[in-house]
Amino acid sequence: MRDKLARVGITTVQDLLFHLPLRYMDRTRISPIAGLQGNTEVVIEGEIRGANVVFGRRRSLICKVQDSTGLITLRFFHFTAAQRNNLAIGARIRCYGEVRRGSAGLELYHPEYQLLDGQNPKPLAQHLTPVYPASEGLTQYRLRTMAEQALALLNSSNLEELLPTELLSSGSLSAGVSTSRANTQQQTSLADALRFLHQPPASAAVELLAEGLHPAQQRLALEELLAHNLSLQQLRQQVRQRQAPAFDAHKTLHTALLKQLPFALTGAQQRVCNDISQDITQAIPMLRLLQGDVGSGKTVVAALAALQAIGSGYQAAVMAPTEILAEQHRHNFEAWFTPLNITVVWLTGKLKGKAREAQLSRIADGSGQLIVGTHALFQDDVHFHNLGLTVIDEQHRFGVHQRLALREKGKNAGIVDEKIIPHQLIMTATPIPRTLAMSVYADLDFSVIDELPTGRTPVNTVAIADQRREEVIHRIRDACGEGNQAYWVCTLIEESETLEAQAAEVTASELALLLPELRIGLVHGRLKPKEKTQVMAAFKAGELDLLVATTVIEVGVDVPNASLMVIENPERLGLAQLHQLRGRVGRGSVASHCVLLYGTPLSQRAKERITVMRQTNDGFVIAEKDLKLRGPGEVLGTRQTGELNLRIANLERDAHLLDLVKTTATRLLQDHPNKVAPIIRRWLGDKERYGQV
Repeated sequence: MRDKLARVGITTVQDLLFHLPLRYMDRTRISPIAGLQGNTEVVIEGEIRGANVVFGRRRSLICKVQDSTGLITLRFFHFTAAQRNNLAIGARIRCYGEVRRGSAGLELYHPEYQLLDGQNPKPLAQHLTPVYPASEGLTQYRLRTMAEQALALLNSSNLEELLPTELLSSGSLSAGVSTSRANTQQQTSLADALRFLHQPPASAAVELLAEGLHPAQQRLALEELLAHNLSLQQLRQQVRQRQAPAFDAHKTLHTALLKQLPFALTGAQQRVCNDISQDITQAIPMLRLLQGDVGSGKTVVAALAALQAIGSGYQAAVMAPTEILAEQHRHNFEAWFTPLNITVVWLTGKLKGKAREAQLSRIADGSGQLIVGTHALFQDDVHFHNLGLTVIDEQHRFGVHQRLALREKGKNAGIVDEKIIPHQLIMTATPIPRTLAMSVYADLDFSVIDELPTGRTPVNTVAIADQRREEVIHRIRDACGEGNQAYWVCTLIEESETLEAQAAEVTASELALLLPELRIGLVHGRLKPKEKTQVMAAFKAGELDLLVATTVIEVGVDVPNASLMVIENPERLGLAQLHQLRGRVGRGSVASHCVLLYGTPLSQRAKERITVMRQTNDGFVIAEKDLKLRGPGEVLGTRQTGELNLRIANLERDAHLLDLVKTTATRLLQDHPNKVAPIIRRWLGDKERYGQV
């Protein structure tokens, strides 16, 4: 039994108390048969008027039950001889099940039932019956029995109340719940909330319980979100207790770089640069998340921060999730930094032998001032000379532990004092909804580039059914014939019998036959890095007209002359990924277009995604909608939300609690520091996040 309970996360009595029902069944009242309606769960009571085995397509036991108002059919497809004998005419029976419409009118399929003793009928349930999350070998009866035993222990020992009294009496837990719908008295203490949720009275607001908005549920959700927030706040405090190099301003290098650029920084870029510069002139480690929509100019901001580190005698490292993006960063930084006599080195997992050893040597002796690479940067054999700044691009592709592991590289970076760690700048072009930002990244400061460079034109997005494929191909011919370039994005590499998606290899061959006058390239994740780099370089240099690709081009590819993108089977991708892909066009001054070439029929969710893409180019609007459609796990990726691992709270549903969570966390840290560790331990146990990293 212990192993079975462990599979659903129950190892202690407290775990059992916090193993809350998924839903409830109302077995507190008997419904008259004449008033029953389909698709409702009911308790009925009556006399058996007939019981027969019926043979048809499936053998079934049919039992007719009558009360003073009407007659209903019970149907059992699986039954024993004992059941058949017990369901005898004249016996009284009480049944619980879902009413459905069948061949004989209203029926109950395989209802739970009990035969009643006419003298001493068993009393009805006094509260709603919980239905718990279960696994193989764990019955609802066993879980209910154990929950009752745990509640009895709760009555005798009481669960320690850890939230401040003033918060519990403030009424804040009803925030976001309409008072007209909250027809139950607010539950405040943790013990009362748990008792209520395991055994709600018959008068409980079932609608609120079903939506997770009952004050008793909100009470628990608040404390759980608070525990996660506090764990991140503690991480932040731990980081701030350490030191980082205090960089000089170095305006000379900044001015030299800005003179090279063929564009001026936007107001938003200047504001963000000032935020970062102010952070890294202090001896407190910077932990800053830089958000900027596709094409907003985050790389230049990172370059200016790196110059401040390098000008102060430290190394800077830029880590990207893919070799394509890392290669592009390398080219950009080399073009900008080489005229300033700054050495850029390059490190990826694919680099082997003497070439790798040479790069590792330059990193270790400090001759490599800016290091660009993939996750290879935090491997054991990489030893920095004096790493002062780490920049992590597209951070959602990395696990939280990975970004912290790179930060810890400061320990072997030639800095004598191990309390000194590098500053860290984390960048993303995937706008993070405020809900997730406040929950998953509570340890970070935020900066947002909310302005696109001048001259950028919004991308016009249209949705076209696959049956009109020829029109789309004709559109590609026209666009490339005018001297522009185009992308054709596929969701698979090879043909699949199970997925109705055109593979990139097949599509490239097909388009080569239909568009013989165009120069067509192909890039996907299974190409060797050298081949991938050659194709991308040819496309960027204008030597290819059309690039057929998989989603490997989602981030980092910058080809201003590309003005048309076709995304095949967009219904297979999330909104954030579609937005990232669309951001590969519209990077020049020419009017740009994105064609969503969808397969039919579309699901309702796919229709919603495509509608959003057509209506807006605003990454933050898209991110919020993506959160509603897919949930935090898919928006951030399991690497990030797996660290959150919420048991009761729901980030989307409970977003209205986040401001209260933030202020309560601050208040606890200041006024009730002795409560912090117990709250974290109660909800996270031994999994307090990142503490050992």
